[in-house]
Amino acid sequence: MSEKYETGMKVRRSVLGDAHVDRAEAAKTEFDQPFQELITEGAWGTVWASDGLTKRERSLVTLALLAGLGNFDEVAMHIRATANTGATKKDIQEVMQHVAIYAGVPKANHAIKIAKATYAEMEGKKDD
Repeated sequence: MSEKYETGMKVRRSVLGDAHVDRAEAAKTEFDQPFQELITEGAWGTVWASDGLTKRERSLVTLALLAGLGNFDEVAMHIRATANTGATKKDIQEVMQHVAIYAGVPKANHAIKIAKATYAEMEGKKDD
């Protein structure tokens, strides 16, 4: 594997956690292997590995973009990642306020619903 891939795996594990990455790696097939390599090198080995923003800042930007563009499938994963990046609940509340104003209330509302359920799961609660 390339140096970018190795760096990407280290960063990916530091942000998402070993359990998540191990599950993703175990589920990888010949079909999606090129895609997994692309995101590991590009997203994790280049963008997330850059020292231009902190992991906390990258979490905030990522969650804002996911919500603002309506890409809700990865919101829960990136909420869970905040435990490793230093982004707080208050940070996420602020980000969703921005999403509501600049991208639309329905998108922010849906992302907040996902965030609430994910935080409740992380804290071992039924509702938050």
